[in-house]
Amino acid sequence: MVDSLMETLAIARQGQDITPEMGLELLAVKDGAAIEQIRATADFLRQQQSGETVTYVINRNINYTNICEQHCSFCAFRRDEGDEGAYWLDFDKILEKATLAVSAQATEICMQGGLNQNAKLNGRSIDYYIKLVNTIKSAFPHLHIHAFSPQEVQFIAREDGLSFSEVIRELQAAGVGSLPGTAAEVLDDRIRQIICPEKISAQTWCEIVELAHAENLPTTSTMMSGHIESPLQQIQHFDQLRELQKRSKANGTIGITEFILLPFVGQDAPAPLRKRVGRDQPDLNAALHLMAVARIYLGNWIPNHQPSWVKLGLAGATESLKWGCNDLGGTLMEEHITSMAGAIGGTCQTVEALSGAIASINRPFAERTTLYDRV
Repeated sequence: MVDSLMETLAIARQGQDITPEMGLELLAVKDGAAIEQIRATADFLRQQQSGETVTYVINRNINYTNICEQHCSFCAFRRDEGDEGAYWLDFDKILEKATLAVSAQATEICMQGGLNQNAKLNGRSIDYYIKLVNTIKSAFPHLHIHAFSPQEVQFIAREDGLSFSEVIRELQAAGVGSLPGTAAEVLDDRIRQIICPEKISAQTWCEIVELAHAENLPTTSTMMSGHIESPLQQIQHFDQLRELQKRSKANGTIGITEFILLPFVGQDAPAPLRKRVGRDQPDLNAALHLMAVARIYLGNWIPNHQPSWVKLGLAGATESLKWGCNDLGGTLMEEHITSMAGAIGGTCQTVEALSGAIASINRPFAERTTLYDRV
């Protein structure tokens, strides 16, 4: 095992892609000294692929509604219309939040929300989503709109009888600059049938992301980890992302800009999955190990890796910068989806907090744009 592990790490350090079998071997490691070798390799590759500077983005989350037709077993955010705590922001409130973001020097607005069947204008879902974007872009044309997951694209297409490509082109024409790669959870339909049976399939998620790339609309990528998925399913998820990105790069597009690991938070999640997982907060050591393997597996094709300080806390996210991550994410200003599940990381960070965390491990820091240009 030791000889095989060192051979795998040597292959990675030489700049070659490792195989799924090698990735699975890395995840199977339990010995502390061997895990340290994995960490050191991930840190070396991070330096080679992304450099020493740790980046962050000044952004704001706007979760415009929590009214949602779906019932994912990990979600404490969604509500039915009329439920206590259900909300749906009007366009004036959207603009107010964007204005406050601009006053804080934000360069990005990230918008995601529940799948609200009543969210229509002129009887069409796409018109409502375009209005969301136009409300912000008409006032602040310089802001990058990072909005609407593949699940939301599929929802609009279904509601309006449009193709995925038609929805993507209309959103892009309205001013969407990139799509969040959320709703991926784990790209294995056996897992999805348990934790999110109403969500799009793994194949549909990949299809929509690839169609966005075909329009040269970048996306991010994510994985929700630490619930009921197996190491094999984790590696298969990584492999699907890597193969998708290879195709997008071969077509000359930006493709996936970053990978973000999203450890499961169960504290206030629905009881059945919480009980099955048996843990309210993420296992930091497991998350760090997985982030290191993600860097080794994906880094040649997706060089930017980001932890979730919302889920891991700022200290845990800072530690991940030694395990292959090169970016500390955004200020967010507010975050509801994970915080309502009981996450300990808070709902916002200041630039001073992010830069101070980076400086605490003696690394330089810099503000970036959504697409990883320096500000």
